[in-house]
Amino acid sequence: MTRKYTFLAFLAALVMVLALAACGGGGETAAPEAEGEAVAEAPAEGTLAGDPEAGKSQFDMVCIACHGAGGVGVEGLGKPFTTSEFLLTVSDQELLDFIKTGRPISHPDNTTGVDMPPKGGNPALTDEQFTEFIALIRTLPE
Repeated sequence: MTRKYTFLAFLAALVMVLALAACGGGGETAAPEAEGEAVAEAPAEGTLAGDPEAGKSQFDMVCIACHGAGGVGVEGLGKPFTTSEFLLTVSDQELLDFIKTGRPISHPDNTTGVDMPPKGGNPALTDEQFTEFIALIRTLPE
């Protein structure tokens, strides 16, 4: 049993190191200036504007170790995103707040028996990066 936890700790540390190494600033997007270009509508209240494709790189760096490729979950580690009722009941802002806070083992809603660390264990990630990740998550439920 101890080897399992040692391996999991090593895996979590490796994911954190890779995520920190890959962190970087995002470039700003210029507003459309040409006539006829569509201007994106503001997201609905509680909805954050993010890029699912950029979110995939965030997911692959931070969350894949516990939530699995494609968000299908990893038994005993992280819940699946593909079938999550929780994801269907919270706004993007509430989900961002949840990710930033995490869920300790002691929380009554923790059913895995494993901590979800604040910010997925990577304090260097920004709200903007998590907004992109949330955009990806929203594409996953079946």
